[in-house]
Amino acid sequence: MTDQRQVIQVDPDALAPYAIAPGWRVGDLLFLSGQAAIDDKGNIIGPLDIEKQIAQTFANIDRILEAGGSRREKIVKVTIYLTDMSHFPQIVEARKKYFSPPYPADTIVEVNALALPELLIEIDVIAAV
Repeated sequence: MTDQRQVIQVDPDALAPYAIAPGWRVGDLLFLSGQAAIDDKGNIIGPLDIEKQIAQTFANIDRILEAGGSRREKIVKVTIYLTDMSHFPQIVEARKKYFSPPYPADTIVEVNALALPELLIEIDVIAAV
């Protein structure tokens, strides 16, 4: 049996300094690393601005999905990490803006902190190819 795992490559890769793969393709599924409001040069977009951070996070997700041979409509599971659950209403609106029915399965968790102090949100996804 052949190994069906393949790392998803993007260039530039803002996660490379952290020794993290952007994602993996395993058979017909993509598993993306958590994405946050960091642009492809490593800059934080919208420090402490949840709306700007959500937009950049989804732009990053779209970029990696495309590199892996998929697109947002094929996402089946999202996990959202928030540093402040008071942003939950913005998450509900983001679900309506960035997805359409049938919506992906979703888990949302409040965390004390993310990798960088200016980050408010991180999202990881699983998608079909």
